[in-house]
Amino acid sequence: MSRLDLPPSDISPPAHHLGPGSLDLPAHPHTGWRAYFNSRMLTCVFLGFSSGLPLYILISLVTAWLRTAGVDIKAIGLFALVQFPYSWKFLWSPLMDRFVPGWAGWKLGRRRGWMLLTQLLSMATIASLGVFSPKHDLWVIAALAAALAFFSASQDIVIDAYRRELLDDAEQGLGTAVYVNAYRTASLVPGSLSLILSAYMSWPMVFMVTAAFMLPGIICSLVISEPTTVGAPPKTLKQAVILPFREFLARDGWWGTLLVLAFIFLYPLGDSMATSLATVFYLDLGFTLPQIGAIAKTSGFWASIAGGLIGGIWLLKIGIARGLWLFGLGKWLSILGFMWLAYHGRSTWGLGGVIALEAFAVGLGTVAFTAYIASATDPRYTATQFALFTSLAAVPRTFANAGAGYLQKMVGWPEFFLICSMLALPGILILIRVAPWSRHR
Repeated sequence: MSRLDLPPSDISPPAHHLGPGSLDLPAHPHTGWRAYFNSRMLTCVFLGFSSGLPLYILISLVTAWLRTAGVDIKAIGLFALVQFPYSWKFLWSPLMDRFVPGWAGWKLGRRRGWMLLTQLLSMATIASLGVFSPKHDLWVIAALAAALAFFSASQDIVIDAYRRELLDDAEQGLGTAVYVNAYRTASLVPGSLSLILSAYMSWPMVFMVTAAFMLPGIICSLVISEPTTVGAPPKTLKQAVILPFREFLARDGWWGTLLVLAFIFLYPLGDSMATSLATVFYLDLGFTLPQIGAIAKTSGFWASIAGGLIGGIWLLKIGIARGLWLFGLGKWLSILGFMWLAYHGRSTWGLGGVIALEAFAVGLGTVAFTAYIASATDPRYTATQFALFTSLAAVPRTFANAGAGYLQKMVGWPEFFLICSMLALPGILILIRVAPWSRHR
């Protein structure tokens, strides 16, 4: 009988598999948090930077380049559609669990081979973007941007899997914090440095220089070790597609599975909807774009970094379950901060405080939420399950962007943020079953 033919009871996860029970793992109160800053955390820094750079190139650099070339803003808006691979990456993630990518995989291993391949393809695509003219080759640029999104999403699949297999159970929270902060720091290259360089050099050179920032991640892929996989990886593509879902269903049955999926969908819903119209809200209050940009960069960016680091260190003490409760309530309070500002009106200090509170709370919440997703994956099927969960978590962003404007038009700003705060509560309440407070003492 093949592994695929075994009943659900025979595909239970390995003994050390995290799963929902991982939230029972005790923290290490007698081990200082400094002990966790090791070479594995340094690996998370380089891989997080490499993972974030292509996305921010698409969001910041490409759109700025097109606008300065005189491309119509409607066409620029449609460029957001090229990011669809980030929401559908679970469709090809089984391939990365099953196959070893040619020469690179034979030399480096399954995870590092895919990592190096996607990084090299991303770097080549970034460098080639600047060769074309936005006025004459817009469709070619759109195709290259879509290809970059595909290579970037594929890199995310394998890096998420590698990070899950690399880190010890107790390191997941802090490792996630380090990774997420490096991911966000990557935004400074295309969103700041590259824009400054465009005043002194041609766009082809700007994209070449920007592409070179993929080199730290490439070097990291070459020097790190292949992680130890618990259990045998799938032997056929059919196993790679079906077994991850059968294993997930086998843990707690359909009801438990639906609760976990509902939690992953609902936990980020309220703050995703609240922040989807944040810039429009600030403009309606009477702030200018330069004011919003200056305040957001000074208070929002650093508050987000602080929230991620503090959240990662805090998780070492309190565990993932309590982190989800505390940090989720923090995100809920940050939405109420928007409602307060809507009632209070234009205030520079109020705007700075609301942006900082929201960024800090989201930094905390992202760490706990991503650590939970890591804990819910089976090490044998990490790429497929991680991609599925993160794709599901990305759905609220699309949902919020699609309906938030209509809702705000109907009710006004204070009531809009009140509704967003109410939408944040179901994801927190599901924690009673998914991650009860008493599970980690």
